[in-house]
Amino acid sequence: MDIDEEIVRPRQEGRRGAVATIVNARGSIPSFKTAKMLVRDDGSIYGTIGGGCVEADVWQAAREVMESEKPRTLTFNLNQDPKYDTGLVCGGTLDIFIEPVLPPALLYIFGAGHVAVNLYKLAQHTGFDVVVVDDRDAYANRERFPDAREVIAEDFDQVTARLSPSESSYIVIVTRGHRDDMRVLRWAVQTRARYVGMIGSKRKTIAIFQELQKEGLSTQLFERVHAPVGLDIGAVTPEEIAVSITAELIAIRRHAERSLPHMSWFKGRQLETPAADPIKKSE
Repeated sequence: MDIDEEIVRPRQEGRRGAVATIVNARGSIPSFKTAKMLVRDDGSIYGTIGGGCVEADVWQAAREVMESEKPRTLTFNLNQDPKYDTGLVCGGTLDIFIEPVLPPALLYIFGAGHVAVNLYKLAQHTGFDVVVVDDRDAYANRERFPDAREVIAEDFDQVTARLSPSESSYIVIVTRGHRDDMRVLRWAVQTRARYVGMIGSKRKTIAIFQELQKEGLSTQLFERVHAPVGLDIGAVTPEEIAVSITAELIAIRRHAERSLPHMSWFKGRQLETPAADPIKKSE
């Protein structure tokens, strides 16, 4: 199989990888310029850039590139570093560019109202594949979400029962009511999703967390939830809220989450009863 075909395979399978390519060579090197090597997330490789210690160093760097999701370039001077004198080379210098191979960032939007429509548009423009879920076919349809990967109009519990988000998935909960938000959050915090965000105030968030804790869900499950969802930019309109959520999704995808003030206010604290009445059973 051609290596370019093999490089596509991890993305199709929802896995990670990294591709190392010789981009510059001077003198005698153990391979040829433009040679490629794929390193998969299980440590296996396909192709070669010449073997020996160079390839071992590139393999390690490729693992780091997978984790950081940021490309890098390595330069090897085969004349001056004795560790590369393995009998495989005669000397020379080469530059190797290593770039990540990542599965598509898949965003599940639960709810198909005004915020969801605007979030769908922005998320698509910034590189996310989008799946929209709502229990109302008047809202969850191709007319409103023409380019979504999938639009599902079905009961939330039925949908979540068959979904299994991967570690490269993102979940945003923007349904029409607290009760549906809680139903989806109950499932979302127990998935492997990279991001879980829920719209609403801190008071609403605490009320939902309390209800789910009564059901036996661990407090630690909620520490990774971004709620209120989105960066705090003073957003008011559905369009502005969508901007704030998309910005937070990008920050997570680009590993800038250290700067995000998501649930740090919740960690290690006892949940207090909100000032207003908690969620009513009749809602």
